[in-house]
Amino acid sequence: MLTMSDEPTTVEECDCPDPGVPAYMGTFADLMSLMLCFFVLLLSFSEMDALKFKMVVKSMEDAFGVDRPEDPETIPLATSIIQQTFSPSPNQPTPFYTQTRQSTVNETSDLQIDNLKQYQMAVRNTQIQDLNQLLKEEINLNLISVETIDDRVTIRINEKASFTSGKANLKSSFIPILAKIRHSLAQTKSDFIVSGHTDNIPVNSALYRSNWELSAARATSVVHVLLDHEELQAGRFRIEGYGSTKPLVANNSSRNRAVNRRVEISLLN
Repeated sequence: MLTMSDEPTTVEECDCPDPGVPAYMGTFADLMSLMLCFFVLLLSFSEMDALKFKMVVKSMEDAFGVDRPEDPETIPLATSIIQQTFSPSPNQPTPFYTQTRQSTVNETSDLQIDNLKQYQMAVRNTQIQDLNQLLKEEINLNLISVETIDDRVTIRINEKASFTSGKANLKSSFIPILAKIRHSLAQTKSDFIVSGHTDNIPVNSALYRSNWELSAARATSVVHVLLDHEELQAGRFRIEGYGSTKPLVANNSSRNRAVNRRVEISLLN
């Protein structure tokens, strides 16, 4: 006869999670809410100083030549997240716009002219220093002089040391001096004007009809000696004869007339 077993039956346990969200989610959500409120509060306290930012940018543009300065526009308005109303941004006087702004020049050509004048002055000063150093001995003997005339560096050759009175042939003793001058001129990149000058006494010679021809002939003689070697090219020279039209001093004494009789070599920059 079959009977039911008296052994108790076992019930399998369920692995399902507890109903509802995990316990840590409440703390996490609370933390996130607090952080969101904190950053919203920080943002509400901050306002962008748009005027100061714009002035700084404009000053940098003017300093680097991006644009010319203009009058400041109307003060921009900033918004507040909390108030939701427009209000002027608080602004303290800053030195950006009135004190540190760099001035500009209306015309670019003005800048170019200023730069050109400075460059030419620097070139002239360098040429004078070099010539004075190379021709120091001749300058001390008063055979030649170096000076600036009409923005040109000029080497002045005195007639007493270089030419016989009334003639255009160079003295043989002056040829070595011209060789030194040639070497000095070769160190420059300039072109040259060689001009002859006389006093006001009319020339009395069968070779020259006037002081014009004598002055031009003396300038030509100097150029021929300077071109004896290949250090200088003929295309860099220009010859001019002025006769007695450009005296340095009044022709009222033999000493002054001797000063006016000269040949000048001008450097063109």
